[in-house]
Parts: sequence; C-alpha cells; structure tokens
Amino acid sequence: MQWFSQDKYEIRLEWGLSAVEHLAREVDCAVIVDVMSFSTCVSLAVDNGARIYPYPWKDESARKIGAKTASPDRRFSDKGYSLSPVSIQRISEGESLVLPSPNGSAISFRARDAAITVFSGCFRNLSATAEACSGFRRVLVVPCGERWPDGSIRPSVEDYAAAGGIIAAMGRGSCSPEAQSAIAAWHFYQTQNLLPLHECSSALELQQRGFNEDIALCLEVDTAKLACQLYGDFYASVKRRHDGW
Repeated sequence: MQWFSQDKYEIRLEWGLSAVEHLAREVDCAVIVDVMSFSTCVSLAVDNGARIYPYPWKDESARKIGAKTASPDRRFSDKGYSLSPVSIQRISEGESLVLPSPNGSAISFRARDAAITVFSGCFRNLSATAEACSGFRRVLVVPCGERWPDGSIRPSVEDYAAAGGIIAAMGRGSCSPEAQSAIAAWHFYQTQNLLPLHECSSALELQQRGFNEDIALCLEVDTAKLACQLYGDFYASVKRRHDGW
C-alpha cells in the first residue's frame, strides 16, 4: 500500500489525471467530476437520449461513427454544439456527439484504461450517480479541477463540492479523510443553496465571457434522473437491471 492510496477506505477522493494514474487500479469504479462544463454537458446529452464521445477525434473518425463534433469554442454561434451546456440542451435523442474537453475527456479515458467502470458526475445527476455506485465496494471520486495558463491543475471548488455531494449521497461510512473533507464542503454550500458558487473563480470566468446561462445549468442540483456511464468510447445512461442498478 502506498501512502497516497487511501487503501483503508472504500470511498476515496483525489484530484485530476494523476489521481486516476495512481489510484484507479485499486478501485472498482471511478466518478469523473468536471462541473463547468464537461460533466454537465454529458448529463444534459444523456438526459436527451444522446451519446457523448468525450475526446477530440479527427473529423474523419467522427464521420465513421456518424457523430457530429462540438466546437471547443463556447462562442460557436451556428446551430451546432459546443462545450457550452446551453448548446447541448437542444441535442436530440439518438444523436452522437464528439465533445472535446482537455480535462474531463482525458481523465475519463485514462480511468477506462484501468479496466474499471467509469461514471461522469455533476450537481445535476448527483443522486443518480451515487445510486449507480452502490454496487461497487471501492469507489474513487475524481474532481477534475481547471488549468492555469502554464498547464498546472487549479483545484476548483465547484468540482470539490459536487464530488462531496455525490459521496454524501452514497451514505457510506468508510470514507477517507479526503472524501470526508469534500462532504463537509458540500454541506456548507448546500445550506446556502450553492449561491456562493455563483461567485467562484470558474463561474466568474464564464460571467466575464457572457455565459451566465451556463452557470445556472451547471449549478442545478438533482434535476437529472439518469447516471452517465462510459461504455467503451461513449457516455450513455446507466443500464438498469430488473433488480436495480
């Protein structure tokens, strides 16, 4: 056991791509939390019956699977899609969309390569994600964070709080100190209806760029009833069994 493994506990939490690289092979499933905006976009698309391919494939690869490619520019003004959750709201059932994301997509696929079950979680599908994890003993929750201009990780409070909310909804006693701290953050913001998160750094960035509607969508709690699971190359709704998840 490595000092960083949190091996003593069923529910574990650590940040970003390095968390997956160092801890994923010691758990049964991982929850990737990238609230603003990858995980929110995935939830919105899956709610509408669409599939999300979470990485920047080349155009010819997208065409092979009949998928559109979302623009990485939020200001994409055409009728297509972008990493803006508002644009994903109108996606149709049965559509397939390649969604470029430097954090959520890369971390999702790295977790998949560890041969574990991978979910995408956010505030919108908080309870559904927790329920989907109920059949797994060892769970790693990964708040993705954002990036500084030099490429280093910037821990983001919205990802941390959402991760804590998912863990709290699991209702498990065996949580690492890192997971317990995230639960405390969730309880703090929950008592204030997440209002302070409208002024967090990630939200202020979106405000300055004119994407207030995206912030509102990202901070909705439990408005989605579907959990999002990575099946090979795409996210879709968790398949239910007759006896539950």
